[in-house]
Amino acid sequence: MAIGLDVTQPPEPENPEEYDFETCPFYGDLPVRGQVIEGTVVSTDMDRTVVVEREYDVKVPKYDRLMKRRSRIPAHVPEVLEPLSVGDDVKIAETRPLSKTKSHVVVERVASSEATDANGDNRERGGEE
Repeated sequence: MAIGLDVTQPPEPENPEEYDFETCPFYGDLPVRGQVIEGTVVSTDMDRTVVVEREYDVKVPKYDRLMKRRSRIPAHVPEVLEPLSVGDDVKIAETRPLSKTKSHVVVERVASSEATDANGDNRERGGEE
């Protein structure tokens, strides 16, 4: 509860002399404010940055139906969090702008969405039963 959110505190950095305290909400000076969003990591290609995608429904009044929408949000990953991989569910929180596109920081890894059975078949992608 060090950053004002109900998230688990990661372990302290191993090398405090080389650690980037300026962009860490847990042990540094980065304030966390505004929205807290849950989503799935879809890209880890950038250094210390992940792209988090979230799906939400929007009501279309003309047809009285719901339409699915997606938003992709780049988020900073503090060094104290373990490395994230594609498919991990994470919580991100809004913060001050860290770069041209990054205004969010990863605060917690919720779960890893591994949907494989004992044979290694992926049931979500339509594997045969």
